[in-house]
Amino acid sequence: MTVFEPSSEIRRSDLPMYLVEDPRAPAGPSSRNTFGGRPILPAGEDWPECYCGARMVLFFQLDVPPDIPRFGGDHLLVFQCPVHNDAACLREDPQQFPERYWEKPRIWGHPGAFWRILLHRDPTGPADEEEPHLLSRALVLRPELETETVWRAALPGNTNTETHPELSVGRSGFKVGGLPRWQQDPESHRCACGAEMLFLCGLPEDVGFQSRPGQPEQPDSSYSYAYVLFLGNALYLLACPEHCHPAAVWPVLQH
Repeated sequence: MTVFEPSSEIRRSDLPMYLVEDPRAPAGPSSRNTFGGRPILPAGEDWPECYCGARMVLFFQLDVPPDIPRFGGDHLLVFQCPVHNDAACLREDPQQFPERYWEKPRIWGHPGAFWRILLHRDPTGPADEEEPHLLSRALVLRPELETETVWRAALPGNTNTETHPELSVGRSGFKVGGLPRWQQDPESHRCACGAEMLFLCGLPEDVGFQSRPGQPEQPDSSYSYAYVLFLGNALYLLACPEHCHPAAVWPVLQH
């Protein structure tokens, strides 16, 4: 693994970025930006189910702001199985994802995907049924300035820092757009359609989504009162800019 050291170079980035915030307000039946809530699914898409048969939990959904490059105007939904709470670890690092990798990804410990992440522009409305596991709350997207911090690789014996590889990362936080705040080496992936996947949304570690009273505790969650995504690892959503399929989104996890 490449070891990067922070430089003193911190600069403003012109990339649009929005922080995702929880104002603790209930979500209305027609709300589009929600924790939990009524999912606005792509046309012809049913409420997702895990390979184990359990209906997945809608963790959050939001309208991507129009100034986010390549994805502005899309609607993003993030689901995960209530039973399987795990990290999605690839068994190998493919040059390009195989066909329909969102259904049967080559990950350790699971025969299929226990999550479903959707991105679409269909003129559909909210489902009749509300997510039962999580409290339905409105989320707010607040525009914020992105900052770019440059890290340089530590190369043993090389004191000329100008020749060291650089890594630029954005600010931390639950955000849409901007630059990813990589905690380990950056990852890049190519969609099955051939397009280089782009960063869309990021969550820091241990983001909790408050559960409804009376709902069972999530397995392997760090909270008794909230659910987490992928064991609470830092999450980076990379999406296909060609929109080859509503589910052509990959979750990169780091800690």
